Amino acid sequence: MISKVIGESRKIVIKIGSNTLAQEDGTMNRSFMDSFARQCAALAREGKQIVLVSSGAQVAGVSTLDRWARKKDIHYRQALCAIGQVELMQNWREAFAAAGLHIGQLLLTREDFNDDQRTLNMRNTIFTLVDEGVVPIINENDSVSYEEIRIGDNDNLSALTAILWSADLLILFSDIDGVYDKNPKEYPDARHVAEVGDLSVLRSGIVIGATNGFGTGGIATKLEAAEKVTAYGIPMLLANGSVPECLTALADGRSRGTLFLARE
Repeated sequence: MISKVIGESRKIVIKIGSNTLAQEDGTMNRSFMDSFARQCAALAREGKQIVLVSSGAQVAGVSTLDRWARKKDIHYRQALCAIGQVELMQNWREAFAAAGLHIGQLLLTREDFNDDQRTLNMRNTIFTLVDEGVVPIINENDSVSYEEIRIGDNDNLSALTAILWSADLLILFSDIDGVYDKNPKEYPDARHVAEVGDLSVLRSGIVIGATNGFGTGGIATKLEAAEKVTAYGIPMLLANGSVPECLTALADGRSRGTLFLARE
């Protein structure tokens, strides 16, 4: 079913989480980025269009300036994101250039989605980039965001992007291969959920845990993202980004995930 959905989708939004982009020591996983760019290029050659929502600015900032790694003050965290966003995009630029693709950057906040003119400008920019064969890479503008205008996590940002672009599919790559009825890292008997048709039924039957080490989202934000996009007729796929050739493996049916079916 997963490979069928990917095969039938032309416009695909893909979100890469911080845990997927970070190595165990917290530095950027450049080999993953190079591989992922090649996989995107392969899908582009099949006629598919890709929009990427990429976390990782803070991870890249720590990689670049590790003396601030343990500082919790919001000003240092925002400064780290300002430094890291440059490094993140440089790494993505080099990765996609090696795969024969150009990239463009959009940094957004919730306020952008709440303003009709900005929303129209965002939509037009995404369509123009994609139509010209450029891969838009989107992230929250963490260096200027504050609580009232923050989206807060890239799961929901990717959902808003998918709706804005009228995507055919949203794929979230995280550090887990889908939804389980409880945390599989704590409970060996956790049951994997392959397909979700009714989110309210799913919510009543699973235990929602806390956030992970590098990211701002946990399973709760992924369910929020699924709720948003499926209401607009867009299916969502949650899968593990640490699987070798994660995007190609999903498309070929060699990797599992949880598929959230679009509501009719």
